[in-house]
Amino acid sequence: MTPELVRVVVVLEYSLLLVFPAAMALAAMLDLFTMTIPNRISLFLVGSFLFVAPLTGMSWEQFGVHLLVFVCVLVFGFALFAFGIVGGGDAKLLAAAALWIGYSDFFVYVTTAAIFGAVLSLVMIAYRTILPPSWLLTQDWAMRLHRKGEGVPYGIALCCGALWVFPSTGWFLSVAV
Repeated sequence: MTPELVRVVVVLEYSLLLVFPAAMALAAMLDLFTMTIPNRISLFLVGSFLFVAPLTGMSWEQFGVHLLVFVCVLVFGFALFAFGIVGGGDAKLLAAAALWIGYSDFFVYVTTAAIFGAVLSLVMIAYRTILPPSWLLTQDWAMRLHRKGEGVPYGIALCCGALWVFPSTGWFLSVAV
């Protein structure tokens, strides 16, 4: 391979790995403003993983493990959704994130997301006890979040956990080195 082609491949690999953080950030933003995470974001994450993983040199064994983690988390997430513990969008986003994070870093991801979720919940409780600034009074999304009994946009915590953990995953580091 010529040095120019190597540089192109490296830039391509880095660019492809940015798909995950960008999609997670979009999901968090949409969850904040609409309290929904569209299915198309989770589907995009799954589809882009299926495209990106082979291009970055992921082995078939690793690929299979990532898929297995995805399926297990998706099934578990649907069970949590069925019992009303989590939202459907959160369950699907968590499974899609698990696909990108993989087994070896999944528990660190879930723990990190839970910590961010706890902080987010405390912030939401505090926000709901104060009078919002006047400039927020005309913002529907801000007033919806202010209502007691309204849910927490947990996609933000899932995104923060992903952005915290993903750069240290074995897959990311194998491409970044």
